[in-house]
Amino acid sequence: MTFSMGVVGLGQFGGQFAHLFKLHPGVSAVYAVDELPERAAKAVEQLGLDGTMGSFDELLASDVDAVAIFTQRWTHGPLVIKALRAGKHVYSAVPMAISEEQIAGIIEAVRETKLVYAMGETSFYNPATVYARKQHAAGKFGRIFYTEGDYVHDMDLGFYEAYQYSGGENWKATASYPPMLYPTHAIGGVLGAVPGHAVSVSCIGVKDDRGDGVFDKEVSMFDNDFSNATALFEMNDGGVMRTNEMRRVGYPSHIRESRFRFFGTEASFEQLATTTLWQDKKGVLDVSDQVDTKPSMSADDPSLADVAPELRGAFISGLAPVHDAGRLPVEFEGAPTGHEGSHQFLVDDFVTAVNKGSLPPVNAWVAARFTLPGVVAHESALRGGERLPIRDFGDAPEAL
Repeated sequence: MTFSMGVVGLGQFGGQFAHLFKLHPGVSAVYAVDELPERAAKAVEQLGLDGTMGSFDELLASDVDAVAIFTQRWTHGPLVIKALRAGKHVYSAVPMAISEEQIAGIIEAVRETKLVYAMGETSFYNPATVYARKQHAAGKFGRIFYTEGDYVHDMDLGFYEAYQYSGGENWKATASYPPMLYPTHAIGGVLGAVPGHAVSVSCIGVKDDRGDGVFDKEVSMFDNDFSNATALFEMNDGGVMRTNEMRRVGYPSHIRESRFRFFGTEASFEQLATTTLWQDKKGVLDVSDQVDTKPSMSADDPSLADVAPELRGAFISGLAPVHDAGRLPVEFEGAPTGHEGSHQFLVDDFVTAVNKGSLPPVNAWVAARFTLPGVVAHESALRGGERLPIRDFGDAPEAL
């Protein structure tokens, strides 16, 4: 089986995913939609796509079977619901949404329409998460009682340019996006290895003091002045998860922007920028060679001309030895894959789910567990760290 789809938002990452969708043998046609028609036309020419459509509404009114949404991060929830209600399968970039109401609306729409929804959380295929997932499945950790997931990305390392690229003249208003409303790289990397859910949170936000108009409440469309935030979550099994979302930090995020730690009663796993360790009661094993990726393309590739040099690592990082490359379509061999090798797996998950009528790994229920804890954590930070309960939407059904 095959299906047709439209990619909405042909910006920096949207184009890479459009290329992979076009290569996948399970997709019959790919159309481009962008607020800038010239950008959509350029993608068609460069990537060999099958044409353009003038607007999101035109796409939804067409006979395409699915849509992939790569718009601004705070717009995803309403667009996803609208697409599902229009009868389209949906692949969405992260985050799932920015409110509990929007998250509930997506789950309700998936349940009622029985269409496929997948959130493209790259950390689910982060090599560290894949390694920890395998060790956990084998029972090597014992009981995991404490975990950490960090998304540590300094604004100076490419984010200013990225927001200018996507936000236009008013980019500072959007660059103040609250860190905890983009929680899925940190949380998804933990819960992608150790399934479970957070039941409560206390979070502290650090107010920015750079004074350049970013993270300035008077400028921010989100009324936000937190540039860093740390959340401590109580888990459903009695364990603890801590996450950091940092945008002002002396750390080489161009080397590794997401990192993880897992502590169990029998073994532990820890990751820093250039070192990854597996540890038990007998000793320490350096497993860096298992999780380090090899570039899938040159950082000087012409397709990355609009991407800040500090961000290009996220576009070119290829597969690691721990990845199961054998499950991917042969058409992907030699194609770029970014975010530590995750892009090709995420595309294949969605295409497989649509063609089989099955639930993808990061389905709506899983995506809610990756996303809502951050939404509640931000509210906790606004309340000075007050501990707040987190709603859980339950486990995914066995079938659509």
